[in-house]
Formats: sequence, C-alpha cells, structure tokens
Amino acid sequence: MAELVKENSSIKGKVQRFGAFLSGMVLPNIGAFIAWGLITALFIPTGWFPNEALAKLVSPMVTYMLPLLIGYQGGKLVYDTRGGVVGAIATAGIIIGASIPMFLGAMIMGPLGGFVIKKFDKLVEGKVPTGFEMLVNNFSAGILGGALSLAAFQFIEPVVAGVSIGLGMGAKIITEHGLLPLIAIIVEPAKILFLNNAINHGVFSPLGIQEVSATGKSIFFLLEPEPGPGLGVLLAYCLYSKGAAKQSAPGAAIIHFLGGIHEIYFPYVLMKPALLLAVIAGGMSADLIFVLLHAGLVATPSPGSIFALVALSPKGGQLSVVAGVAVGAVVSFLVSSVILKRSKQKEEVSDFDEAQARMKEMKLSSKGQSTTPSTSEGSVAAISADIKLIVFACDAGMGSSAMGESILRKALKDAGISDIEVKHSSVDSIPAGADVVFTQENLVERAKKSAESSRIITIKNFLDRSKYDEFINELKLSGKGENPSQLTSENIEAAVSTEVKLIVFACDAGMGSSAMGESILRKALKDAGISDIDVKHSSVDSIPAGADVVFTQENLLERAKKSAESSRIITIKNFLDRSRYDEFINELKN
Repeated sequence: MAELVKENSSIKGKVQRFGAFLSGMVLPNIGAFIAWGLITALFIPTGWFPNEALAKLVSPMVTYMLPLLIGYQGGKLVYDTRGGVVGAIATAGIIIGASIPMFLGAMIMGPLGGFVIKKFDKLVEGKVPTGFEMLVNNFSAGILGGALSLAAFQFIEPVVAGVSIGLGMGAKIITEHGLLPLIAIIVEPAKILFLNNAINHGVFSPLGIQEVSATGKSIFFLLEPEPGPGLGVLLAYCLYSKGAAKQSAPGAAIIHFLGGIHEIYFPYVLMKPALLLAVIAGGMSADLIFVLLHAGLVATPSPGSIFALVALSPKGGQLSVVAGVAVGAVVSFLVSSVILKRSKQKEEVSDFDEAQARMKEMKLSSKGQSTTPSTSEGSVAAISADIKLIVFACDAGMGSSAMGESILRKALKDAGISDIEVKHSSVDSIPAGADVVFTQENLVERAKKSAESSRIITIKNFLDRSKYDEFINELKLSGKGENPSQLTSENIEAAVSTEVKLIVFACDAGMGSSAMGESILRKALKDAGISDIDVKHSSVDSIPAGADVVFTQENLLERAKKSAESSRIITIKNFLDRSRYDEFINELKN
C-alpha cells in the first residue's frame, strides 16, 4: 500500500512539473497576449473604436507572433537561447500554412527544437577542432532548425491541426449543452494542488484564442482566473474564524481579489479540506452565470485580478463578467460559512499554524515521506554565513514568490544586510547557485530536484513575516560575511577556490573566441584528471547565473562585472594562451 501511495505521489509530481513546463512557455509572454487582446478589443468591427486599418494587426499577431514567442520560450526552457532560436525556427514550419492559430503546435515544436540541438551539442562536445566552434554552432542550428521546420510543415502540422480542431469542437459541444459549469469539479481542486497555471495556460488559453479569432471573446479565459470562489472562502474566515487565520484573512482577500495572486488562499482551504466543497460550488455557480450571460474575455488575464478581468472584457461585456464573479463569491461564502460555523474544533490563537502543520504531516505521511529538519520552517539553524543568493520559488514563478521576495528584500535592507541577492522563480527553474530556497509545502519535492545543492526552507504563507525575521536573526548570529573580491590575472594565485563548479568564457558576442577558450580549458581539465567542473561560453552581457569563475578579455572587464557581480573574474589577453590555463589548473590542484 505504501508503495502505491508513493507511486501516486510521484505521478502527481510529474503532472505538476509537466504542467509547469507548459505554463512556463506562456507566462513569460503574457504581456504579448494582453497586447493582442487589447488591440482586438479596441479595433475589430465590434470593438470600442472600430478601425479597419489598425485591425489588420490582429490576425498576423495571433497567427505568427504569439506562436513564435511560445516556440522560442519552449526551446529556451530546454536549452537556453540556442534552444530558443532552433525552437522558433521549428515552430515557423508548423504555423505557416495552418488554418488556425497553432499554439498547440508551438508547444510541441519549440521544446523539440531545443531538445534536438541540445543532443547535437552533447554529441559533438570536445570533438570540434579549435577555431571551428562558431562555424559548427551556427550551421548546426541552421541545418537542424531548417530540417525540423520542413518536417513540421509537411507532416506534423496536419496532425496537430486535426487535434486542435477536434478539441475546439469538443469544447463547443460541451458549452452548447450547458455542461461547462461542471468543469469546476476538476478545476477548483486542481488549483489547490498547484495545477492552476497548467490548466489555464496549457489547456484553456489555446482553446480561448481559437474562439476569440472566430467570435471576438471566449469564456475559456474566465474558467480558472476568476477570483470569486477564493474570495468567498477568505471573507468567511474574516467573519467566522479566530486567531491568526482571522487576522490574516483580510489582507489575503485584498491580495487575492485585487492583486490576482490566487495562491494566497490555498492554505486556508488546506486547513479545512471540507472547504473544497465551497470553492467547487462557487466555481460552478460563477461558470453558470458566465454561460447564461454569454460572458467572455478577449485574452487570458494574468494575474487573475478583478481589474484584469474587467480590462480584458469586450465592449459591453463587463457586467456579465462582474456578475459571474460576484455570484461565485457569494455562493462560496455561504458554503464556507456553514462549514466554519459547524466546525467542532475550537480555534485558538495558534490554530492556523497548527492546523496547517497537521495537514502537512498527513500529506507527507500519505506520500511515505517524513518532515525532516532540512525542509522544515525552522531549519534556519544551519544557515551558512556565506549566503549570496536566496530564491523564492512558487509554481509559475510569477505571483506569490514575487511577494515573498519583496518582503524579505525589504526586511534584509532594514536589518542592514545589503550583500545578499533575492530573486523569485518557478520551482522547476531555480537559478543555479541558489544558497537558500523558500518554497511552499506542496512544492518541496520539486524544489529538491531543481536545486539539489540548495538549502530548502518550506513556508506555509509567503506573507508570514515572522519566518523572515527568524531567518534574519539566524543570519546575524552566523556572522554574515562580505562578498568575495573579484579577481584579475594579477591576483589569481591568492584566491582561486577549490569549490569551483562552473567556469564561463565570456567574449563580446559569446560565439567565437570564448568558444575557443572553453575548448582549450575543457581539454586541459580533462588531461589534469578534473572532471567535476563545467565549462561554458557566453556573451559577456549574458553570463549564466551561478558562474564561479569568468574568463574574459581586459577590455570587457567592466561589462563582465555588471553581468556577474558575484563571480570571480579573471582577465586574459588571449584566449589561446594555454599557459594561463595551466597556471589556473595548478592553483585548483593546490
């Protein structure tokens, strides 16, 4: 039985990661989707200010620009910028000639392009003669990208077009038969399991864009982002709860409803799982109103703020959208109120934290895991004095993690600690070099895989300032140190670290001389029996995060300092100067 539970947990984690990957292709491009949606709402014949000339922007943007952006981002997720370029080339083959916007095709061809070029680079690594790196890099990307584009145009596009049309017809049938409100039975619990972005951007957004192209609006943009059910739960906590839950609920309601960060209400539902009935009832009621009043939006709202929903409503469609949100909030509030008032457990001041802790223990126990000190909220006792980068990680890396980053950044500044960088990211794309990662309980396993060498601290609520105060006190007790000084070729002997994991060669364009330097040092390290150091090359303005040592030319030193503030920088006059690399390797050995 335990093995079955563990297997189910693994499946859930894989589904979450796959969903996060899908949403990761769309979320960075949300600004482009909103721009297209606003242009559509303003200038199409039924828009606010019909304009035949400006309306010509609508079709090319949705047909070419948006799928290409998705394809580029998909390739970049797999293999950085090089993967993004090949992914975009491959995506072009599937969108040209298609009769519908090819978003599903872009989500296939973009990552496929990144995967293919990544495998090719791995295959030829260390085998390219010195001086031919740039030639091989450029032609391999062009040849493989072109081949994938041709294959997509001839063979893959017809298949994907058929699937997309089939999904669209299925969605239309469900809508016409009045069954769409039932989808809340799946959507609302899935949101609590951090599958909200996967559902919204991986499923509903492509369907919605197809419908907008035909009718000018789509109800699919409303099914996941609308904030009514979560607002109802939080309002019920404001009135019928006690202690910390009641005190924090008003602030959470404002952030959820006005700021659009829906993850803020998830802990309140997890504290009393019966509240799933409330959000399902609220979601079904809201969706029913949307169907009856023919509500819809012109683009996907992200974040799911009431302001975003109103702004992206078509001309004359604001009232139907607001009505659906209001009904969803009222129904969710009424059901939540009954559940909270009937609760037999008497809440004390600390019940909010205690209940969530019990929930965590039950969830981890069901997964065959245990709450280890390394991932508990109080695991700051072992925080090192050498922390340089702290990362807040949520599912999509856009909402609640950004709030946590902002709060901790201000707290560090108030404490007089200025030499720690704080960032936010997706839990599956935590930057290399992160010393500490703050994440939510449901995401801890994914965080461990994404940041294997980082200290992971789980936190129930990114707004919980007390956890950050505790963390900062531990930092002070540990004697937080200063940044290491950057190196030049004159003082390399004094400060080369034995903990070097990533070396980057940086030139102006990141394609020519730096690739030659990388090739020479990689071979020298191999000859010296050093196999655990990764060597890369890049543009001096795009040095990868986590670089321990950067080799660059003297005239590029200032730009390298700005691009890699925490890295050791070694200037070199000539990337072909093998003596400098021999000297560096000797220092590593010593």
